[in-house]
Amino acid sequence: MLTHQSAPHRRVIIVHWKNNPAAPFEIFSNLKLFCQIHPSYNYNTLNNYLSKGKTAFENERVRIERKPIVNKQSISVNSQAPHETISSVVRKARMHEINEGEEDLRYWLSKSPQERLAAVNFIVAQSLTPGQKLDKTMIRKRKMKGKK
Repeated sequence: MLTHQSAPHRRVIIVHWKNNPAAPFEIFSNLKLFCQIHPSYNYNTLNNYLSKGKTAFENERVRIERKPIVNKQSISVNSQAPHETISSVVRKARMHEINEGEEDLRYWLSKSPQERLAAVNFIVAQSLTPGQKLDKTMIRKRKMKGKK
């Protein structure tokens, strides 16, 4: 079982824009930065609201919440589950040497068409609000090879 150690309390601000499907989320390193970029929100008001009971600020346009940063150093493995380990997923390389497009293509080509379709459906479902329907004017239906 993973548990948090008493590490310095680092948090981020997660902003969910309810009426912006093109960019529904923004993440800020601190609340002051968010308030500088979006001056219609008052830092003191948001800070007081987010400090009380650790609840999120929410109105008809936005939901703002503070979330702790959990990293490799702030997690320890409980002695009851010694087989669990946390491995690093960071890879360092020079920007001009990386071609993530090729890596992405290789990854998705290694998956079955059904797995690729399920992934697309999952991503689309995440971007829709409850009750919202998908705009199907830009979608073409095609039968998969081998299916009747």
